[in-house]
Amino acid sequence: MTSATTSTNQAVTFTELGLIPPLLARLTELEYHQPTPIQAQALPSILKGRDLIAGANTGSGKTATFALPLLQEVFSQQNGKKPARADKGNFVSKLILVPTRELAKQVADSIKSYAVHFNGAIKTVAVFGGVSVNTQMQALRGGTDILVATPGRLLDLISSNAIKLDKVQSLVLDEADRMLSLGFTEEISQLLALLPKQKQTLLFSATFPEQVQSLTQSLLNDPVEIQLQSSDASTLVQRVFTVNQGEKTAVVAHLIMKNQWRQALIFVNAKHHCEHLAEKLAKRGISAAVFHGDKGQSERTRVLDGFKSGDIDVLIATDIAARGLDIEKLPVVINFNLPRSPSDYMHRIGRSGRAGEVGLAISLIDHEDYHHFKIIEKKNKIRLEREQIEGFEVDEAAIEELVKASKPMAAPEGTGKKKRKKKAAKAHDGVNADIWLGCSKPD
Repeated sequence: MTSATTSTNQAVTFTELGLIPPLLARLTELEYHQPTPIQAQALPSILKGRDLIAGANTGSGKTATFALPLLQEVFSQQNGKKPARADKGNFVSKLILVPTRELAKQVADSIKSYAVHFNGAIKTVAVFGGVSVNTQMQALRGGTDILVATPGRLLDLISSNAIKLDKVQSLVLDEADRMLSLGFTEEISQLLALLPKQKQTLLFSATFPEQVQSLTQSLLNDPVEIQLQSSDASTLVQRVFTVNQGEKTAVVAHLIMKNQWRQALIFVNAKHHCEHLAEKLAKRGISAAVFHGDKGQSERTRVLDGFKSGDIDVLIATDIAARGLDIEKLPVVINFNLPRSPSDYMHRIGRSGRAGEVGLAISLIDHEDYHHFKIIEKKNKIRLEREQIEGFEVDEAAIEELVKASKPMAAPEGTGKKKRKKKAAKAHDGVNADIWLGCSKPD
């Protein structure tokens, strides 16, 4: 593996990175004035066909980092001519796997936007669950150049012979830590078995836990590794407020009204918590929409589009909104409940402070959260000051009593594991002694 890179030295322009005129023209229109550090360091390696592991803060331009070179390679292979789709068969050239429906749509929309000046020469399709599979099968007729997919729906389409992976030249795992986690292991294994051994593989994520790093060794061939995660360069401010148990809702309402945030994204840990918190906030005069996995795809799309456009001010969501979603200039993210996984903390807070914008991430912790937040800090190598909110100061005496009450009582003397084993052995010997009474003991 090529040594990890942490330098942020970057090319002055996208032209110096070797991008072709149709892409440069589009980037100018989108006001992409200068490559981000991840783009500057990763694009040359991807254009050379190297495998890549890339870690960078959320909002750092990862989608463009893999989308631009993939588009350039497809266009170069076509020699600028629009292919005859009928002759292609149901094949795909570039495959991008993502963990959620919303991210699949967002990535595909970005790729289509970058490809505007190719005048329809490059076909991009997104496939994901929650919508009609027949519509997606029709879209895949004649194959596609770039396919963005969630694993489950892609396997469904393969089983229906709607698409084949025999000719995939490049594989991208976006949000790779999630894609290689236990929840997707079986599906990803099935898909990898259908892919050619000779291909370019690109892994992108904001976090790469140790267990994921070990899995990548079997997936990549002499990869370039670029790690640019940095809290120093981040424009996101993280704050932690200690609160009394049962006061989180009141604190959230207070913060929203006092600060008059244009928008706020609130994370909770369960679907029913979304509805419950929305009802509580409504009683305090704050209207909030909810976003979770039990919502139909059309409803999820409507809510997300409304939040992105600013029609929805407050969105309460589970972790399906934590990864990859690009919400422009979102001022604040609030952790009402702490995420179960420390890595999900970084993905959650990364919805704010994107693309150089100033953002704020707030975590509310009561006494039951203290220990878990320390774990989050340790895993993410951060340390944040505990603050209190005026008017909602923590009752230290009550907290001390709650902590004492929650501590497990010491086991009575003689009930430890070793003692129990000795007692069990004695009881066993006693049973044997009873068995031998009145009969001869065997040799």
